[in-house]
Amino acid sequence: MVIIDQKSKKEEEHPMISKPLRLNLFVKGYNHLLTSFIFITGFSIGLFLCLQLKDFHISTMKTQQQPLWSTLLFNNTTSVETEQELQLQVLQHNMSDQELFTRVSSLSSSLTSSSWFGWRHDNDEKRVVKVAFMFLTGGRLPLASLWDKFFEGHEGFYSIYIHTHPSFKDYYPETSAFYSRRIPSQPVYWGTSSMVDAERRLLANALLDESNQRFVLLSDSCIPLFNFTTIYDYLTDTNLSFIGSYDDPRKSGRGRYNPKMYPQINITHWRKGSQWFETTRELALHIISDTVYYKIFDQHCKPPCYMDEHYIPTLVHMLHGEMSSNRTLTWVDWSKAGPHPGRFIWPDITDEFLNRIRFTDECAYYGRDGENITTSKCFLFARKFTKETLEPLLRISPVVLGFGP
Repeated sequence: MVIIDQKSKKEEEHPMISKPLRLNLFVKGYNHLLTSFIFITGFSIGLFLCLQLKDFHISTMKTQQQPLWSTLLFNNTTSVETEQELQLQVLQHNMSDQELFTRVSSLSSSLTSSSWFGWRHDNDEKRVVKVAFMFLTGGRLPLASLWDKFFEGHEGFYSIYIHTHPSFKDYYPETSAFYSRRIPSQPVYWGTSSMVDAERRLLANALLDESNQRFVLLSDSCIPLFNFTTIYDYLTDTNLSFIGSYDDPRKSGRGRYNPKMYPQINITHWRKGSQWFETTRELALHIISDTVYYKIFDQHCKPPCYMDEHYIPTLVHMLHGEMSSNRTLTWVDWSKAGPHPGRFIWPDITDEFLNRIRFTDECAYYGRDGENITTSKCFLFARKFTKETLEPLLRISPVVLGFGP
């Protein structure tokens, strides 16, 4: 019987490894570990770069899909020429009215008066409040040359939108502020709901640019009564809109109320006011978003009820009265009898006449801090000025109105 030593048995089962062999195996293991580490590190870096490129691509695509106003508002390197180009693209859409109103109604109203106050007061060039000047006309603007002088040198602080008859052809030179500023329009007939449709169309197109925070509706016979800086400060230093809305007990007021509007609109809600308004972005969004009261007016306000004199004044009074100063900024002469205000011609244009309009009876003005002050500067615009008043207006505007030539 062969007896096997336990120590020898263990050595057969676990042969002794020599030191050189162990060193060689250690080196190979280290190299393998190092190679694995380098591979994993390289793979991780490659994966990271791949994800970054993917994110960049997605970010680029999102930027391309952002509304054009976003590019105008946040791109600090955008030149005036590029901005004008982008704004033209905004106007060249093919949306129907319903598509346009639906899109605008979905826009965030987060940039309200409380959030945009101070934009123009800091040094951030990317954040500039603009005033949208919206012109409602049947054709050419006869006083465009005067307005060009008014806008001159203030590029980037205003936007212009023109609603005119679809068949009208533009003839404004490229140097004019009105060049290619018309929006997709429809025919407008005096005394019908098409007047309000045009106003809403102008508002909706202007709302596509979120840097527009104030909106002024003007006619082809309107003129500015002060220079651009004065009007800009007047509008942007308050968080209230300027929409005339009053209870007129006469036949031309309550006499136009249709009892079929009840119960949604009671006669005690019924208001009248000037068609020519100035509004904040927040209130403009409310006006565009309304579908209930617009339908009631469209159905039951027919001549001698004129929707453009009652719809917005009544809507604002009923739902958003606290957002308006309850007065218009556009002066007009109703001293003469008749359905239309007085018109002005060449001999009417004098320093005395314009200054009487510019500084009238005192009115209240609520500043940005809620401060209520009394001012004699109650109107910023006036109408109706005929084409023949252009020459005398241009001649005296540097001295009286403070701009041009």
